[in-house]
Amino acid sequence: MALPTTESAARATPVVAAPAAPRAGPVSPAPAMIKSDVDAWLDGYMPYALKRGDAAGAVVVVVKDGKVLTQRGFGYADVGSRRPVDPETTLFRQASVSKLITWTAVMQLVEQGKVDLDRDINAYLDFKIPPFAGKPVTMRNLMTHTGGFDEVQRGLNSYDPKKIPSLGDALKRQVPYRIYAPGTTPAYSNYGTSLAGYIVERVSGLPYDDYVERHIFAPAGMTRSSFRQPLPAALRPLLASGYMLGSGKPGPFELSSLAPSGAMTASGADMGRFMIAHLDNGGPLLKPATAAQMHQTILRLVPPLNGMALGFYEQNINGRKALSHAGDSLNFHSQLWIFPEEKVGIYMSMNAAGTQNVSGPIRSYLFEAFADRYFPFEQRDGRIDAATAREHARMMVGTYNKTRRLETSFLKAMELAGQTKVGLDSEGGIRLNTVPDLGGQPRKWVEIAPFVWREARGKMRLAAKVENGRVVRFSVDAASPYIAFEPVPWYLSSAWLTPAMLISLGALLLTAIAWPAAALARRRYGVKAGLAPAALKSYRLTRAFAALAVAVMAGWILFVTKLVGDFSSLSGELDGALVTLQVATPVIFLGLLASAIWNIGHVWTSKRGWFAKFWSIVLLMSAVVLLWIGVGFHLIGFGTRF
Repeated sequence: MALPTTESAARATPVVAAPAAPRAGPVSPAPAMIKSDVDAWLDGYMPYALKRGDAAGAVVVVVKDGKVLTQRGFGYADVGSRRPVDPETTLFRQASVSKLITWTAVMQLVEQGKVDLDRDINAYLDFKIPPFAGKPVTMRNLMTHTGGFDEVQRGLNSYDPKKIPSLGDALKRQVPYRIYAPGTTPAYSNYGTSLAGYIVERVSGLPYDDYVERHIFAPAGMTRSSFRQPLPAALRPLLASGYMLGSGKPGPFELSSLAPSGAMTASGADMGRFMIAHLDNGGPLLKPATAAQMHQTILRLVPPLNGMALGFYEQNINGRKALSHAGDSLNFHSQLWIFPEEKVGIYMSMNAAGTQNVSGPIRSYLFEAFADRYFPFEQRDGRIDAATAREHARMMVGTYNKTRRLETSFLKAMELAGQTKVGLDSEGGIRLNTVPDLGGQPRKWVEIAPFVWREARGKMRLAAKVENGRVVRFSVDAASPYIAFEPVPWYLSSAWLTPAMLISLGALLLTAIAWPAAALARRRYGVKAGLAPAALKSYRLTRAFAALAVAVMAGWILFVTKLVGDFSSLSGELDGALVTLQVATPVIFLGLLASAIWNIGHVWTSKRGWFAKFWSIVLLMSAVVLLWIGVGFHLIGFGTRF
């Protein structure tokens, strides 16, 4: 067995041991964690949560000391036929929880000396991942989501098995651009995980599906688990139907081109067996030293928040070390948590997103309430004086981008509606427009250490990294292991660009509407325009381009809405519309700018009134804003990569 030394690992990526939060002691004795108590607690929560959230069904599995403590099905696997959820046999799509299988497979090969965590991954591939900033990508980078990849959407999912290529072909057809140096920035990557799965294929000599069936599922006793798409015939009748709303119609089977990152289907009972294996120091899957390496090697890019283990991410709670992974597709939503020191694990999956995507809050509350019940804890935080806290809050104010983002394609334009804003609340504290509380309201944050905040009466923390008196990065416990937030350059900030765009589109729309309206009014009353021929041409051309600019922006909005709202659209069905928009956008935006400049020259050198002069400036500024957005957010550009 050839494992990388601690010294070589430290050279590649900063690694520290995972410190547990200081324990202040339980506030009261915890009830015994026994089946009858856990069942009663679940019965008091899950049925109401599903009903209130218009969700279909769920499975919850709790393991302890190497055994299943309880496994429960709630609601329906299929609403139409009233088929109940059976924790042993009902299958749920696991989405990104699948990644834990891939990472376990990788660690098996590390254990055998066939994969080195700190070697350039090109040594294992039959195509090239270029270095970035002089650094190659390593397996450790992939396992901690610090490979530096731009987000990939094209061809990621489909409903048609014929459109799912082999794993190697899926990875080679579009190598994502690199936007960060390896090991520096957390940016969750489905592509990166699937690269690791492909390396499992190439190093082991087995197709990925065969490898995990032989070396993960069989040893762990996971007899109702599969990565195969479509499912094997024997498993298909066991699959739960997936819903957006439990009261709605079921959706089709969701297929993933990057299977190692999200294609597993499994029963709740099988996921319990997987947890038991990891809690048993690797059980039949890994040697104890390898399991310890996987669980305890923690990368912290925004201390002191939770960090990223090798595949798992920390979700420490109530002074206890907890490792987790979540997974979300359109219709299935899952999460797994293990407490390695307590030998306890909890898993849940739902087959509906529910009202306002309530599946996320339901599972978050389940985990927190479970920890509060069986691992009660009194949190004792420090406090920062009020004046310093207000100053630090002011330093946080600004507009930020997630590090996991679509940086190089036209989908970057979605940032105009999705950048993260930090402001001040009425008391001078920070106010964040993301990670709302369970009721959907902004959390109230209290600074407990320099540039570390905790939500008032809650558990979530927020921390910022400050360099030379400027906030360069922040994150929250819910995202810190694999996503951070970094300041947006002023010239791409939605804080001013979004209102500027809306005002510009409004002005151009009014201009387009007023043009025929004014012509009709003049015709009705027999009034001539009174403009010189050249001025009249510039007037008409500017109005025509104003109408076209509004139309092309509406076209982009409709196109992106269609694209991201339907898996099948991500495979190339809309390429014709995309190319049309990419050709039309620069022609129209540049035409609008040129005609607006021509128009303003005629208006200001003639005896036109003040409103005409004012409006000519409005039209010119609107043209500049749209061109600025077109260039900055890649609406002006060519190619079908996204």
